[in-house]
Amino acid sequence: MSDQKKAQPKQNQINIELDESVGQGTYSNLAIINHSVSEFVVDFVTIMPGIPKSKVKSRIILTPQHAKRFLKALNDNVKRFENAHGEIKDYEQPPLPLNFGPTGEA
Repeated sequence: MSDQKKAQPKQNQINIELDESVGQGTYSNLAIINHSVSEFVVDFVTIMPGIPKSKVKSRIILTPQHAKRFLKALNDNVKRFENAHGEIKDYEQPPLPLNFGPTGEA
């Protein structure tokens, strides 16, 4: 009987598949965040020294509720990381040019 219980998925379990190409990840060292009344748009960009033009590598669109949940989850994970490995240093970055990145609301 216990084997039957193990074979059945849990009631609130979500089955998530990670595609191999997505699993490789995409490096980003800049996130540009825009929002409207109904959504948050996060563009992930890789900026490299000596390369004057960069492209958005990935765009994630979230509802305001999911954006707030994501913020909380990221904050919780940063706290756990710092508890295990020490404080993450926040080095000052030079300001981006005013004409950098997309403008307007999504």
